[in-house]
Amino acid sequence: MADGHLIRPLTPETFPAWLALAQKHNGVWGGCYCSYFHGDTESTVKREHDGPTFKQRLVAEGVAHAALVFDGDDAIAWCQYGSPAELPNIYHRKQYDAGEARPAPWRITCFFVDRDHRRSGVAREALDGALELIARAGGGEVVSFPNELAPGKRTSSSFLHNGTRAMFEKAGFSFERHIGKSKTVMRITVAPAAG
Repeated sequence: MADGHLIRPLTPETFPAWLALAQKHNGVWGGCYCSYFHGDTESTVKREHDGPTFKQRLVAEGVAHAALVFDGDDAIAWCQYGSPAELPNIYHRKQYDAGEARPAPWRITCFFVDRDHRRSGVAREALDGALELIARAGGGEVVSFPNELAPGKRTSSSFLHNGTRAMFEKAGFSFERHIGKSKTVMRITVAPAAG
C-alpha cells in the first residue's frame, strides 16, 4: 500500500468501482472498456454485448483479471493481466508469435490511470499489484509489451496503455526484443507466493 492506496483484484464485488472509473473516462479509449485484448468465451461473444456488459460477463466467468488501485472506495487505476487464452488480441501478434520461443503462461496487456492521478506513480502501483496477484495464483513467467519512448519526445499518456519499457525495467522485467514500431517484448519470472 502506497499513499493510502490499496490493491484489489477485479471481481464481481469490485466491478462497480472499475466500471465507475471507465465511465468517468467515456469508456476508456473510445469506449473500449478494456476489452480489446479479450476474445470470446464459450458463453460470451463480444459482438453481442456492449462494452460494459461484455466485461462484466468475463469477470463473472473468472476470465478477466486486473489489479485495481483503490484510493478509499474509488478505483483510480488498473493493470490488466491474464493468460494468453484470455487475452489473445495483442498488437503485432504475428511478429510476436514468430519470435516466441517459450510462451509465458501470463501476459500483461494494458493499464489505465484516472486523469486526476496521472504521472504520480499509480501505474507502477498497478503493475506491482498485478505481479503480486500473479504470485498468489501460482506465479510463473509473465510477458508484456510496453512502449519504448523516443528520447526527448513527449508522448501523450493516452498512447501509453501498455506502459513504458523504463517502468517495466524498474519492476525487474528483462528486455527481449522489439515488435512493431515502438513496442517491446519484456519478461519476468514471478515466484509463487508463500503459503
